[in-house]
Amino acid sequence: MTARKPNKMDMEMNADTHILVVDDIAQNLVAISALLSRPGLRVLQAPSGNAALEVLLRQEVAVALIDVQMPGMDGFELAELIRGSERTRTTPLIFLTAGASDPTRTFRGYEAGAVDFLHKPIDPDVLRSKVDVFVELYSQRRQLSQQLEQLQQALRMNEVFVAVLGHDLRNPLSAVITGAELVTQLSTDDRVRKVSARIRSSGDRMARMIEQLLDVARIRSGRLEMKPEDNDLQVLAQSLVDELQHGGGERNIELDTSGDTRGRFDSDRVAAAISNLVANAVQHGAPGEPVRVEVDGRRPESLLLRVSNVGVVPRDVLETMFEPFHARGATSASHGGLGLGLYIVQEFVRAHGGTVHARSSEASGRTEFEIALPRAATPAAVRSPSTL
Repeated sequence: MTARKPNKMDMEMNADTHILVVDDIAQNLVAISALLSRPGLRVLQAPSGNAALEVLLRQEVAVALIDVQMPGMDGFELAELIRGSERTRTTPLIFLTAGASDPTRTFRGYEAGAVDFLHKPIDPDVLRSKVDVFVELYSQRRQLSQQLEQLQQALRMNEVFVAVLGHDLRNPLSAVITGAELVTQLSTDDRVRKVSARIRSSGDRMARMIEQLLDVARIRSGRLEMKPEDNDLQVLAQSLVDELQHGGGERNIELDTSGDTRGRFDSDRVAAAISNLVANAVQHGAPGEPVRVEVDGRRPESLLLRVSNVGVVPRDVLETMFEPFHARGATSASHGGLGLGLYIVQEFVRAHGGTVHARSSEASGRTEFEIALPRAATPAAVRSPSTL
């Protein structure tokens, strides 16, 4: 088996941390290098300001130790040039000086960008301690940078994932569903018709899973587009109830309406939320008992939609049912789902500035979900959904 070729992040993780010492006296460079060098920490030497700038053009350093009194370009001038470059602007600078403490010079040093002054002769323990602090900060900054790069790679993979789901999977799946429907219509063999019906049902379930994964990908990437328009919540709910009742199987769904149910919202997102809630109630409700859908338009500033079914949800399940990849009352796999439906409902409702709540009562023996939507959502009022 061939070894994996190290990538950029691997090399950065294993690379030494560098510090720069700038001093025109060779003995000082040697002494400080001997004092600070250790495994994983490499000391770079520069005998002048110009040499220091050349080093900084090639190498990033955790901290630069700069002698103030140097011929030609002194430490203050070098610091100003370092601060003036975009590449080196954030490099911590510690000035080393043999001169007496002078408030004016100290002020000029801090103004030039110094983070500290050390007076010669330098205490070795103090120097090591201060350098260690900046080396640790540099290491943490490098780790954060690597984590950011990993997150960016994950986002790029997420975009590829969305593209694959949106095109490469949905198109052939659509052909499978259409073919199964055609076989059902043309075949006179009951066994073939039953098999094709199962294929159609499985294809529809897979299509719903793909759509849920697409919605989650849009939510996580912050690319969920909301287009509020004038709509009627009762008309939308009625069409969805009719669709679910005629979608196969025995589904008894009752719809009640009260008040003015007109409002401004994104019909596609709200329809997806209603469909998920009703399908959830049908799936988990007591067999043979009706699912109730109520559209309440009696409030002047909001629209309410309630979906309820016979059955009680345990309290611990109720507290986590809006979290992604949680299924109600059973494992996701056992019901052919991903445990994303209620999470998507919550995020779509939140994107409208609304709320969704779940209640389950032993006394009534029923579980109810209630959506509250602002009656007049506008593009300015729509906010980005929360991420996973």
